[in-house]
Amino acid sequence: MEIKNQYALITGATNGIGYELAKLFAENGYHLVIVSRNQEQLLNRVNEFKKYGVKIVAMSKNLFKKDDVFSLYAELKLSGISPEILVNDAGQGAYGKFQDTDIYRELDIVNLNINSVLILTKLFLKDRLEKGSGKILNLASIASKAPGPWHSVYHGTKAFILSWSEAIREELKDTGITVTALLPGPTDTDFFNKANMNRSKLLEDRDNLSNPEEVARDGYEALMNGEDKVISGLKNKLTVAMSNLATDSMAAYRMAEMQEPVENK
Repeated sequence: MEIKNQYALITGATNGIGYELAKLFAENGYHLVIVSRNQEQLLNRVNEFKKYGVKIVAMSKNLFKKDDVFSLYAELKLSGISPEILVNDAGQGAYGKFQDTDIYRELDIVNLNINSVLILTKLFLKDRLEKGSGKILNLASIASKAPGPWHSVYHGTKAFILSWSEAIREELKDTGITVTALLPGPTDTDFFNKANMNRSKLLEDRDNLSNPEEVARDGYEALMNGEDKVISGLKNKLTVAMSNLATDSMAAYRMAEMQEPVENK
């Protein structure tokens, strides 16, 4: 394996899709900047990734807080690190009807899923534009393609990420910097536990969940090929195709049936 003199900055890198992406970058010779709130998990991943022979910078940051997001990139600059690749993976959801859910939790989710992504991407671009190269991978979701009753704020944040990713991709088309959106479907990660979503009908058969390793590989390959977006998995491609054919109200009705609690049967 050839060690590249390039860093990949990955948020949410200790678990799930972010962790699998970090492994792929390390396996392909990229140095890593891995970001998580959990210091112990970060140290475990540093020890694990050492076997690849790449440099690893672990940064314990709370991306719900904008000051932590700004300081993350400032500390990299002070260390002389200019990541060639940015992976905005960190994201969370909150399950339940909007009138019942905690508004402060949802504002935190907006901060994490949208604001932290905007800040990191802005700083990344200001750093990389003068260099004329760079790649950005934004975790959208097939949730971005349909309204999401019982998970409305999460779906809304991912719709924003997809639309915004497509817009800045066009703005950046002559700069040497590419923007790719990864659209997984429901994936076997800790996401559903954090969202308090385990009672959803969507999880009645967990065998239907996507494999995070396969999702990460789809995203990695699309990023390296400079694609604008990739829907991971045939089933999810079909789901998105059906959503595209349906009216918004039809798509919302179908999603409500999929995501409502099991006890609502």
